[in-house]
Amino acid sequence: MLDKNLFKLLGGNKKYIFIVVALMAVGLLASVGTTACICWAISLAVRGETAFAAYIAPVCIAVFCVVVRYTVSRINGDLKDVLGRKVKKDLRERAYDKIVKLGVKEADGIGMAGLTQTAMEGVEQLDIYFTIYIPQFFFAMMAPVILFLITVWIDWRVALVLLAMVPAIPMSIIAVSKYAKKVFAKYWGKYISMGGEFLDSVQGLKELKIFKADARQHVKINESAEEFRKITMKVLIMQLASTTIMDTVAYGGAGLGIMMVILNLANGWGFGFGMPAVAGALFLILVAVDFFLPLRAFGSAFHVGMNGASAGRKLLAILDLEEPKWGTEEVAGKNIALENVTFSYDGQRDVLKNVNMAFPEKGMAAIVGESGCGKSTVVNLIVGAFRPKEGNITVGGKDLRSLARESYYGNLGVVSYNTYLFNASVRENFMLAKQNVTDEEMYAALEKVNLDEFIRSEGGLDKAINEDAENISGGQKQRLAMAVSLVADKNIYVFDEATSNIDIESEAIIMGNIKALSETKSVIVISHRLANVVSADHIYYMEAGEVKESGTHTELMEKRGGYEKLYSTQKALEEGYFNDTPLAATATGYAPKGGQNNG
Repeated sequence: MLDKNLFKLLGGNKKYIFIVVALMAVGLLASVGTTACICWAISLAVRGETAFAAYIAPVCIAVFCVVVRYTVSRINGDLKDVLGRKVKKDLRERAYDKIVKLGVKEADGIGMAGLTQTAMEGVEQLDIYFTIYIPQFFFAMMAPVILFLITVWIDWRVALVLLAMVPAIPMSIIAVSKYAKKVFAKYWGKYISMGGEFLDSVQGLKELKIFKADARQHVKINESAEEFRKITMKVLIMQLASTTIMDTVAYGGAGLGIMMVILNLANGWGFGFGMPAVAGALFLILVAVDFFLPLRAFGSAFHVGMNGASAGRKLLAILDLEEPKWGTEEVAGKNIALENVTFSYDGQRDVLKNVNMAFPEKGMAAIVGESGCGKSTVVNLIVGAFRPKEGNITVGGKDLRSLARESYYGNLGVVSYNTYLFNASVRENFMLAKQNVTDEEMYAALEKVNLDEFIRSEGGLDKAINEDAENISGGQKQRLAMAVSLVADKNIYVFDEATSNIDIESEAIIMGNIKALSETKSVIVISHRLANVVSADHIYYMEAGEVKESGTHTELMEKRGGYEKLYSTQKALEEGYFNDTPLAATATGYAPKGGQNNG
């Protein structure tokens, strides 16, 4: 009923749990004290006591107990609020820090929707688990013992009966807990799945409309929602059934205790401390319910707690993801080298085999090859997203794993075809790369990518960039990302298909800046289009995860190997000729003008 791994998530906040439980125990004693004073006063009235002075003591003590109970309740509420805020803040920080430590590696198997729901709604559910479920768990275990120690001196027979009936409630909870865990695990899984499908539908709404598939997607989402409704109903049915069982046990146990009290009165048995029969009987009858209320409240919180526990296990799955290992050394040099690197995604099939590459501190090196040859995998290894299965990656002669992550990323800049621009102003996007950047520096960078006039005409540096940069063109987006990287002033730059899917003018501007940058920086370019890397100082041509050829463009062309064939084929396609025949674009590829598509 208490998940130790989740309890460890509290860290230093555990102290609040124990303080809250201690205050709940004080509140219970104050409540018992109030009950005792009421019984005392009633006993005096039954005996015909009319003197006002006789009632002063019970009234004063009762008022004191009520004040204590109220004060404790207020303090408890405040402490739970503090605990909730601290827990949510700590857990979200831990989730964010974990994602940061994973670097550019995605949270495997979680997905953006699941990650968002776990970090937001999941943490909210964990807040309830920690602030309500766990304190009530400890209090529910403690309260019957406290009440037994009080009532056993008044009538040990009634106290034993009440205590003996108490375990029936946790036993009923345990009976449904295994089933409850499975139901709540499915519930949270369906919840994340439905959220993922909804996010997919919203993000791909344009494509759904174009392909007239929105109706089919609507049906699919409805089916997902129906599955979530069914699992939700299972949860509610389970809650109702367990609540009924706990109520039967609680009220049945209290009723049995009351019957024992009546039996004592009927037999004329006395009560401890020489208590009058009326006072002792009334006190036991009123306290009998208190034996079961804490466990009854815990049972009610159990289902909420299970939901929070399911969310917590999802969060633990994220926190337990293996992250790339980093060291503590500072970057000393800027030259990067891959030495006999072999890499596999699944531990079985090698996608990189004995790869050797060297990237100097200055100059432009390119990695080219057909799709699936391993270019992107090399990039992921260079940026620290993955670690090689065999071989080493060195930076300035030091193993990448020995470097401090902050030091390495402080020297590394990455611009890709999907570089993200934040939904903020142009200025704020620049400030992410360099916090104290000046207007002059920003406009100088924008001028280099031929965007300065456009930005000025659109309201200047305070122009807002919409979500996913929808209010600027693809070429402008890539050039703005390039400008932001230039301001960052890194020592090593990786351009991963940075000119993909943009117009020729933007491509020429970006490649011009890349070449200029390589005069003082280490620049690594990954490109499908070989025309972009003709001016590179060194080119690595890859096939099937291996470096097949390397050298300058001229040297590789003279070898007349795979690089030369790929370059010539691309050039022919771009010029509209293949085997001296003009080509025309068709729906399925290129075909000779005036003829059939030859595939």
